[in-house]
Amino acid sequence: MIERTLSPQARLVEAIRAIEASARRIAVVVADDQRLLGTLTDGDVRRCLLADGTLDTPVLLAMNARPLSAPIGSSDSYLLDLMRRGNILAVPLLDGDGRFQRLVHRNDLAPGEEQREAADFAFAVIMAGGEGTRLRPLTDNIPKPMVDIGGVPLLERQLLRLAKAGVRRVYLSVNYLGHVIEAHFGNGAGLGIEIQYLREDRKLGTAGALSLLPERPSRPIVVMNGDVLTTSDFGSLSAFHAAHGAEVTVAAVDYRISIPFGVIHTQGAYATALAEKPSQRFLCNAGIYAVSPPALARVPAQQLFNMTDLIEACLAHGRRVAVFPVHEYWSDIGTPADLERARTMFTEAT
Repeated sequence: MIERTLSPQARLVEAIRAIEASARRIAVVVADDQRLLGTLTDGDVRRCLLADGTLDTPVLLAMNARPLSAPIGSSDSYLLDLMRRGNILAVPLLDGDGRFQRLVHRNDLAPGEEQREAADFAFAVIMAGGEGTRLRPLTDNIPKPMVDIGGVPLLERQLLRLAKAGVRRVYLSVNYLGHVIEAHFGNGAGLGIEIQYLREDRKLGTAGALSLLPERPSRPIVVMNGDVLTTSDFGSLSAFHAAHGAEVTVAAVDYRISIPFGVIHTQGAYATALAEKPSQRFLCNAGIYAVSPPALARVPAQQLFNMTDLIEACLAHGRRVAVFPVHEYWSDIGTPADLERARTMFTEAT
């Protein structure tokens, strides 16, 4: 396999495309003479975005500038030991002058040891009880998660993506027109997953239905809103949550507000600085969460309780809440305009 390499001035969005297109899940950054400058993984990309980077940031500022590498011709046993000890999946092989030759992947040497695996979630919970009042009259006879996106119900797209990530069991929390959802999906056998239902007899918010779970998992779970459409990687979310030792990890999307005027900063009656048409950046809640078992104990039984309440409870008790930046496609299908944009995108993608 010929590996695609990147220049240090390539934009982060180009690196994301290279990572997603490669079975190796890594991008290699080289100088003009092919000397290795660094490597870039999905984790490096998300760390850069957390540090106020953007998709236009040069990969030079996001890459690992000191990656483990090995000389071309190294034995398989040496390379496998190097990757195991470094807890990495791939090693660039270099010639005697430090020029990149090729990548060797752990799965090349020990099939089955690939660690970019299925998401390590015990199960998923999708909050699918929303009415979708802003989408009426479309949602007069179907619940919001069942709106059609390119010929497939939104909720079905969520379930298929979870199944693709290795999540085999899903709880659907239903309320408004829940019978429509149950009639469509049944026990999930048609999608190759197990579906069970949490039936809300009254609205419990975006987290209250977690108190209806018939079991307490021994591993983290993924919780998401039933109106979220995304191509985000649940395996990466799972690994990120574990790596940061968080009680809750919140997926977040980048949102920027541009001010169309020059802004004057003042102190008292005097100007201290001028900023011409500045923009402000916010990381906004994407409605997708990784939740560890201790956090579930903070959800009160059958009461209106939102995920924001759970996050605030964790913070109040000094528990770690991590933020996982989403650089992939995301929409909450909140308005008819959002719905039409999503339909256009997924129709074009198919």
